[in-house]
Amino acid sequence: MSERKRKKHGYVECLKYMHMIKEGRSFHSIHVEYGINEDRLHVLWDQYQLEGKSGLLKKKNIKADYALKKKIVLDIVKNHVTLHAASLKYGASPQRISFWLKIYREEGLAALARIKKRGRPPGMGRPKKKSKPLTELERLRKEVQELKTENALLKKVRALVEERNARLHEIGHGPSKN
Repeated sequence: MSERKRKKHGYVECLKYMHMIKEGRSFHSIHVEYGINEDRLHVLWDQYQLEGKSGLLKKKNIKADYALKKKIVLDIVKNHVTLHAASLKYGASPQRISFWLKIYREEGLAALARIKKRGRPPGMGRPKKKSKPLTELERLRKEVQELKTENALLKKVRALVEERNARLHEIGHGPSKN
């Protein structure tokens, strides 16, 4: 299974695609040849037609509050506006609007008001260093504990290697020389 690397389509590439569409190339042929999402190509084409070259520049992310999310979702649901048209009208990405619609359909309008906390959850970072230095006894206890842990790990590895060698010996293979 080959993994395709996501390709970024910058301003220059998008402008090239717009010129190809002007010359009569189909959206699908550009999608196949250059790997740009066909829906994104349609959105870019409409933005290009409305705003010219500046429509292809990356837009600043909008900060969508509950009121805006509700307005967009209800406009789509009640007036049967397409994701594409809503994206152009409100400036939010079709993917984001699609996500809001999914939340609305599964959990209702009130769920759009939830705000996901950003960043790393508390307690996930590195452990805090103690402010006071360890006493000699504490340092030695810590070192003994680390050595016990390391010793237990080495015993486990040794047991696993011996078990593997025994299985290999049973089936007629010798242990590896590694």
